[in-house]
Amino acid sequence: MVDRIVTGAHYGLRDWLMQRVTAVLMVAYTLFIAGYVLLHSRFVSDTWIGLDYNTWTELFSNLVMRSFSLLFLFAVFFHAWIGVRDIVMDYVKSARIRLAIYVLVIMALLLYSIWAVQILWGM
Repeated sequence: MVDRIVTGAHYGLRDWLMQRVTAVLMVAYTLFIAGYVLLHSRFVSDTWIGLDYNTWTELFSNLVMRSFSLLFLFAVFFHAWIGVRDIVMDYVKSARIRLAIYVLVIMALLLYSIWAVQILWGM
């Protein structure tokens, strides 16, 4: 029997599952937005008229839509973090460079999250 030494690694199952969950959430949001755009757009004189400012404002004034949008953005950020982390883990051998990349990516994703909240709730 071979004894495996546990070193604190995740062994990938949790990360794989989170990638799939966030991907499903992103697809659901994308399909909703695409359907909304298609249902609320129209042809006038053989010209495609998309959504105007008032239609977008009405859509995003709803608390459920803003919450779903924020959940979508957090899913994108988490999905990106897992992907970048796995790629850096696989291909960057220097621990210092790997740490620097991790810190930069985490800082960027945190700033994007704060910015997303400011945009969606107008703080």
